[in-house]
Amino acid sequence: MHRVVITGMGAVTPIGNDVGSFWESLKAGRCGIGPITKFDTEEYKVKVAAEVKDFDPLLYMDKGDVRKYDRFCQYALAAASQAVEESGIVGTVEPERVGTYFGSGIGGIETFAQQQQALMEKGPRRVSPFFIPALIINMASGLIAIKYNFQGAAIPAVTACATGNNAIGEAYRAIKHGYLDAVLTGGAEAAIIPLGVAGFSSMKALSTTEDPASACVPFDARRNGFVMGEGAGALMLEEYEHAKARGAKIYGELCGYGVTCDAHHITAPHPEAIGGARALKMAYDEAGGCEDPSKIYVNAHGTSTPLNDSGETLAIKKGLGEEAARKCMVSSTKSMTGHMLGAAGAVEAIACVMAVKEGIVPPTIGYQEPDPDCDLDYVPNEARKADIELALSASLGFGGHNAYLAFRAAE
Repeated sequence: MHRVVITGMGAVTPIGNDVGSFWESLKAGRCGIGPITKFDTEEYKVKVAAEVKDFDPLLYMDKGDVRKYDRFCQYALAAASQAVEESGIVGTVEPERVGTYFGSGIGGIETFAQQQQALMEKGPRRVSPFFIPALIINMASGLIAIKYNFQGAAIPAVTACATGNNAIGEAYRAIKHGYLDAVLTGGAEAAIIPLGVAGFSSMKALSTTEDPASACVPFDARRNGFVMGEGAGALMLEEYEHAKARGAKIYGELCGYGVTCDAHHITAPHPEAIGGARALKMAYDEAGGCEDPSKIYVNAHGTSTPLNDSGETLAIKKGLGEEAARKCMVSSTKSMTGHMLGAAGAVEAIACVMAVKEGIVPPTIGYQEPDPDCDLDYVPNEARKADIELALSASLGFGGHNAYLAFRAAE
């Protein structure tokens, strides 16, 4: 079995368009949520979202490509470009030994909505020839592979809000078991459009709180739904001995992956949290555990929905054992980024890597009113210095998908 390390990272988020600014914002507890600017929300109950700000796609592609690519692909290419360039991987591995495991929960929904409108208003001949390539979820991984000549497997994970973690976890296994030497992995999403917000709003999943500071309050008794976010996160995973031999910068080690399905309901988590608890324990055990639970950090899925946060609290207790769960540190960075859907797991993996590397736990901001069903240490409102031996990152998705990742410092 091979060890797997992280040698490059990239991010496009509501609180920063590269890893440095993203991480500084997390440590400072900056909120990326604000009034929706992409369309008129007068007829919508939902008024706020966590939008990417000041993104310039021309830093990563030419004007012709911008016109052809859906925004989720633009975000994916930007984050991937940052990770690949930082890693210095190109030219050090045979192209067929580098893979691209990059997913999205929804894909090109903006393109879909635009082209449907063109069809209805102007007829079928006005539908763009780039409609299908811009829409399909696999195109993010395909475009990244094309840009860098990565000829190994190019596979998109599509597991709703667990997408980012599943993409990273499957990439981890591909390297661990020797199928590939390196994989560019992560997730991207760009669904803050009228149709996307209307759909999530109709199923009563989104917060209707208009104050950005209190719309997303994970584990707080006032929580009433999640806030949509957007963007992308990318990580370059590499076989440890290869990375060491070429003198690559190593951020940390990915050392565990757990994946399960509740097999219970299309949107609601299992009431006994059996799937989430099992996925956590799988990742924890594969990572070798941690003798001192006070040195464990859990980056929770933490969506600020009533069912998720209480259910996830139960899953952590069952997965680690109640005594250990009460000693570990838990926070939800979605309180700052909103829920980035298929990109959430990827940017939260980056948060875990940086937390281990710097010994700082990002906070759960906006936390004011405790909930008896959410009674762990959620690192409220301010980042905390800590000796972190093991970081666990949770992502849970509609359909009952559960995925956990485990990270350590690279020895």
